[in-house]
Amino acid sequence: MSIAPDIEEHRAHLLGVGYRMTGSLADAEDAVQEAWLRLNRLSEVERASIRDQRAWLTTVVGRLCLDRLRSAGVRRETYIGPWLPEPLISGTSEDDPLALLVRDEELRMAAMVVLERLTPPQRVAFVLHDALSLPFEEVAAALGCSPATARQHATRARRAVLEARPAPRAEVAEQQRLIKAVTHALSAGDAQALVELLHPDVVMVNDSGGMAPAARREVHGAEKVARLLIGLTRRYGVDELLRDWTPVLVNGEQGYRHGGHSGIPESVTVYSLREGRIAAIYGVLSPAKLARAFYGAR
Repeated sequence: MSIAPDIEEHRAHLLGVGYRMTGSLADAEDAVQEAWLRLNRLSEVERASIRDQRAWLTTVVGRLCLDRLRSAGVRRETYIGPWLPEPLISGTSEDDPLALLVRDEELRMAAMVVLERLTPPQRVAFVLHDALSLPFEEVAAALGCSPATARQHATRARRAVLEARPAPRAEVAEQQRLIKAVTHALSAGDAQALVELLHPDVVMVNDSGGMAPAARREVHGAEKVARLLIGLTRRYGVDELLRDWTPVLVNGEQGYRHGGHSGIPESVTVYSLREGRIAAIYGVLSPAKLARAFYGAR
């Protein structure tokens, strides 16, 4: 079965939609592929009746992602520790298939984490309506509800997102400066210098899925986070911990990838900044979410 030749132009957009809804690029790719297949299975008459192919595909991806979100919700009830989205590692070259995708401000890790607080219908409604400006009639079609109910889901989601107020993307130079300063503080074992680099309300979130050594609860507050980071350097050794830190773009922001050695698990870490300090540290250590980051595979 051949895929309709005019679909590829929508691929980046649809992947972004799927990823924002599920937090998984693999799930997004599956949803996009299924949406393409459904379009290709339509008769010529049915396809000709579609006024806006991009909107049609977006709605189908939304419906498919809603099913995945509901299934994921059941799985996450038994998930060990915090859950973070799959990190998107990209380069700056236009040839990098993810480079265009992560330019979206709302794909940064801090914004994705906020979406995790929403119910599946709220998340789908928010992405389709508030982010993509689809009318509520189409949102309702994706959710399988009335337009009025779809509007309610979007309103509640909007309120939750506004209350969370994820920090906007900082300038790359500012991100690099703070990462370098953190590295120096850790190298010197200077806890006070580290505290001064952290926002008073900083949160550290590690997602290992119970498959790698990591804190299984969020750590809040500058002093507690600093103590944990200093403790890690003492446990593994500064040289070992800082060796093989590779700067990478994580969801469009400056972060780093740690290759893993001497008992140190593989990880991808990115900071969220607020008011010139580090407001959140997101570390993904779950091997299930790092295959693409390290090996370029699902």
